[in-house]
Amino acid sequence: MTDAVLLMAYGSPDSLDQVEAYYTDIRRGNPPTPELLEELVGRYRAIGGGSPLSRVVEAQRAALEAELTARGQDVRVYAGLRHIEPKIGRIVEGMAADGVTRFAAIALAPQKSSNAAGYGRAVEAALDGLGEAAPAVVVVDSWHDQPRFIEALVATTKEALARFHDPARVRVMFTAHSLPARVIAEGDPYADQLAETAALVAAQLGLTEYEFAFQSAGRTGEAWLGPDILDEIRRLAGTGVTDLVVRPVGFVADHLEVLYDIDIEAQAVARELGVRLERARSMNDDPIFIAGLADAALAALPRAQREPARAS
Repeated sequence: MTDAVLLMAYGSPDSLDQVEAYYTDIRRGNPPTPELLEELVGRYRAIGGGSPLSRVVEAQRAALEAELTARGQDVRVYAGLRHIEPKIGRIVEGMAADGVTRFAAIALAPQKSSNAAGYGRAVEAALDGLGEAAPAVVVVDSWHDQPRFIEALVATTKEALARFHDPARVRVMFTAHSLPARVIAEGDPYADQLAETAALVAAQLGLTEYEFAFQSAGRTGEAWLGPDILDEIRRLAGTGVTDLVVRPVGFVADHLEVLYDIDIEAQAVARELGVRLERARSMNDDPIFIAGLADAALAALPRAQREPARAS
């Protein structure tokens, strides 16, 4: 039996000339208006002309494979993206061609959501096309309370708090990508799992008070989950908070929603209000985080089934 792990990420354009195709893909084939396209291009331009996400995911892939090898596990690690090459379907086909007989597919989105379900669907579509040659698979679509993931969040939050003269005075705000508010009525576990992740981190930090905010809401004309990070920064400033650490718990890599939405947009609001904002660094290929991914993968592999992908 040949085992493997497939890391799955949303994907993001590496350069400005990829933005239009990427934006069209996330809009299910509908091209953006010139105004929307120019706005998004401007955001990518502001963070250096493209997203580092593809490079980060490749670093995560290599680090996870090295971690598994160090544990004596002969497990190859692959990486696929939803909205930009290399896409998940093509990677799954390549895994089958490489002789992989079972694999754990891990969405690099810790909390389960209807949006993250797209990763499993991409795997299923590829497996359906492979017929009898399809390897066995288990899709890990939720690992929001994985112990080493929590440990890594705690450690990096402590690092950010240590940048302040008096860490005890600093307010901590956890954040995650917003989703349309209707998902809650539809029974989506996303918000609950985010709250659980934040509570676990806060408990280990000994926080008696902390904030949670959503960020990066889409422009769809419907209500999105809140409160919004910018509104919360303004509210906290109004109550006298001057020192703030933002700790994303729904993102595990540097990309636009971190580098622009927090480091530029939220930072500008905080600065204008006299609030010192420090962001805890992203997980990226942090060794503790990677060890947590290895734990999750090895726990999942025995549950792989020779059928269309099923959520773990």
